[in-house]
Amino acid sequence: MFGKIAADALGLSDVGKVIRPQDFDKVDSDDYVFHEDGEKIYFIIKSRKDEYCFTNLALIHLDGDSAVSKKRMLKRYAYGSNEISSVYMETAGTVDIDVEIKFTIGNAAFSIDVDKRQIEAVKDLYKALIKIAEITSSNDNLFDYAKLSVQVAKESLGRIGSQGSTPVEQFAAINEAAYGWLKSKHAELKIKDFGFVFEKYINH
Repeated sequence: MFGKIAADALGLSDVGKVIRPQDFDKVDSDDYVFHEDGEKIYFIIKSRKDEYCFTNLALIHLDGDSAVSKKRMLKRYAYGSNEISSVYMETAGTVDIDVEIKFTIGNAAFSIDVDKRQIEAVKDLYKALIKIAEITSSNDNLFDYAKLSVQVAKESLGRIGSQGSTPVEQFAAINEAAYGWLKSKHAELKIKDFGFVFEKYINH
């Protein structure tokens, strides 16, 4: 406890700041956003060592090597292939100068300290991440149901058969229909762009 208080008082702690939208183009992570493909920044937290850039498509993390080094490791976590889960927010105590937002994306766990004076902005990010986690979890279940329904349908059609067609033709027809069904459901349920969530909870 004393060590944390001393670090805060001396300005040695790595507490992040929420960057204003008009300053997004002034941070390093902006250089790694695919603006050419419609990627858009919605939220940035910047500390002395790290940058956490939340776009409609991914979390871009510029991971600082140390407090005194300019070396960075660039990591990109696309929402479409890295599920967000375990989202928590820890508010500040009496002597704290920061709040914390915690979450897991894919296999990477994050705990980000942010200036407690910016808690309202962090609350908005918290709500957006919670909603993305809920949508992804629900859609994963629905996609599992879709795959199960296709399997049941294929088995049923296989037992019924089709007059005037060979087994090879039947298999091809059933397989093509199943592929088309699953492809359409994958496009519907495996969301890659969560701009609509950020628009609702952050840009309001």
